[in-house]
Amino acid sequence: MPYSPPFELTHSMIRLVAEISQQVGEWTATNKDKLVPKLRKENRIRTIQASLAVEQNTLSLEQVTALVDGKAVLGSPKEIQEVHNAFAVYESMDKWNETSGDDLLKAHAIMMKGLLTDAGQWRNGGAGIYRGDQLVHMAPPANQVPRLMIQLMDWLKKTDAHPLIASAAFHYEFEFIHPFSDGNGRIGRFWQTLVLKRWHPLLAFLPVETVIKARQEEYYHSLREADAKSDCSVFIEFLLSAINESLTEAIQSEEKTRVEMKDKTRVKTADQILEVLKESPSLALVDVANQIGRSVSAVERAVSKLKHEGRLEYEGPKKNGVWVVREI
Repeated sequence: MPYSPPFELTHSMIRLVAEISQQVGEWTATNKDKLVPKLRKENRIRTIQASLAVEQNTLSLEQVTALVDGKAVLGSPKEIQEVHNAFAVYESMDKWNETSGDDLLKAHAIMMKGLLTDAGQWRNGGAGIYRGDQLVHMAPPANQVPRLMIQLMDWLKKTDAHPLIASAAFHYEFEFIHPFSDGNGRIGRFWQTLVLKRWHPLLAFLPVETVIKARQEEYYHSLREADAKSDCSVFIEFLLSAINESLTEAIQSEEKTRVEMKDKTRVKTADQILEVLKESPSLALVDVANQIGRSVSAVERAVSKLKHEGRLEYEGPKKNGVWVVREI
């Protein structure tokens, strides 16, 4: 019988897949498959900072942003290296095939460069996951890792499960196998994003990790519960809810950013109009539009707002009057 991660399709999974699909459709309609560059970069930085924070990296969002921008920050060399490595992996996402074990090893080599002596290699010793002093999961023996990872990648390649469910099931089974001596959490979350990206390109920039970080205890609890039941359905449901929540936050954040960008453009247009009319108060609005490189309708809207604010007034007859700029 072919290998498959242990889970059962539930009503909650079906509902969450439907809700996520609807949200992705709305997001796509707004973005036409491309995010505003500012949002794309911000989301990626949030993803990296949150994923590393789950692994006890203490660098703030502002510090991670500075590092990505090439600036120096105060922090431990290890934590700074973790940021540089993670950014390199996420930026090279288009290179990786989510069903290739070789690509997984290469991505891990970059993610753990300078942090592990065996970066990019399956672990060669036992691995246990501890919460404090308590052992909560004993991973399969090291000599079983290559076989188990081949099975998992083969399942991911052939499964007819919805990509949302498949990505979450992969995430669980990857953490269960714990194929590396370290870095399993961050590379597992990255690989799930890679699977999601194949389903829809916009999801490459969805910062699900920020929700996982905020619900970290629930994340680990669902992992432990899945282990205890030998059924990862509860973990899949958790990750689907995290994706759904992250989409809601991303759409709201994007709408806010777009409004802010519109306001900035409007302010810039208004300032340009005022400068032109100070120098040439008798200009027609069509000529103002030509000078500042805006459409006539955009200039007319900005002028209407300026008049309402009392910053601009038209004096004299309609054909031979002049514009008066008011200082407020």
